[in-house]
Amino acid sequence: MHAQFTPAVFITGASSGLGAAMAREYAAQGARLALVGRRAEALASLRDSLANPQWHQIYAVDVNDQEALTQAAQDFIRVAGKVHVVIASAGISVGTLTEVSEDLAVFTRVMQTNVMATVASFAPFIAHMQQHAQQEPCRLVGIASVAGIRGLPGASAYSASKAAVISYCESLRVELRSSGIQVVTIAPGYIDTPMTQINTYAMPFLMPAHLFAQRAIATIQAGTSYAVIPWQMGVVAKVLRVLPNWVYDRAFANAPRKARQE
Repeated sequence: MHAQFTPAVFITGASSGLGAAMAREYAAQGARLALVGRRAEALASLRDSLANPQWHQIYAVDVNDQEALTQAAQDFIRVAGKVHVVIASAGISVGTLTEVSEDLAVFTRVMQTNVMATVASFAPFIAHMQQHAQQEPCRLVGIASVAGIRGLPGASAYSASKAAVISYCESLRVELRSSGIQVVTIAPGYIDTPMTQINTYAMPFLMPAHLFAQRAIATIQAGTSYAVIPWQMGVVAKVLRVLPNWVYDRAFANAPRKARQE
């Protein structure tokens, strides 16, 4: 962000995937981290692999446990003094079908984890950041998805949740504009993580996680309001936005679908 500036960064979903990749990149840049995830052993292993492991805190909590998440946020504020970046990276992706009654519970879990946990991750930090956002850069970062641009068949819960993240972050960005806190929305395309490694179909423009992390952090540091990574998927996203429904419906009727969780 600024020369000689060491940000304190709170990352949910840090035990694997995009969260872990961004943690590695931030640590390499000298940041102090809060690593949040459900798996304590994975978080401890990640912390021990990072530069300056003694600087980093681990919080083994489920992001759907709002009380525990708030306590983790408050503890990191106490330890770090000032928190500058919050990245709501925790998320789940699974195929769903509305007509399957068992999938109603899956819809609820996806929306809670991908949307409500994003809100719960940001909420404890806003008043705190408002106290220093005019002097030091502060960012709230929502991890959305290209899947939130248009609804994908077989992924209605995931697409809906990521569309909600995009709209929520836009609302919050405008709300907080005068405070100095900048809200950043990042919509990944296909990134090589455990979430995508189970896909059995072709994934165009697949990007290694470490390259995603580098570009995402540059986007966060710049305070860019919205970015699709990789850029090629950004072009695809712009085309998808303007396609008439009849063209989109015909083009995606037989698109590959993510497997349901049996």
